[in-house]
Amino acid sequence: MSKLYLRFLRFDRALEITKKSMKDVDAISILLLNEISVQHFDEQPMTVSKAMELKDIASPTTIHRKIDELRKVGLIDMVFEGQNRRTKYLIPTQSANAYFEKMSDAMLKAVEY
Repeated sequence: MSKLYLRFLRFDRALEITKKSMKDVDAISILLLNEISVQHFDEQPMTVSKAMELKDIASPTTIHRKIDELRKVGLIDMVFEGQNRRTKYLIPTQSANAYFEKMSDAMLKAVEY
């Protein structure tokens, strides 16, 4: 089992997932996308303010810049919920979901290998 992650990385590289669909996205942005997506998956969408508190990923200024970059490449959207038009929630887009599907496929192949 200790080599599972390395096999996953091999499949990830072989499929060129990160090169084609994520070529303009750096590692910090991927960490942020992962956190936004996990929160959304747990049905607790993250606000911009909460994202800015993720100091273990980057500084608030960097987080804000990465949010803009993720929006520009079409991996996240900002939406309003309910009557409060001041609070923006970050949610993954169909493109982000497609990326996670490809990553899931690579994980399955690594496990089956």
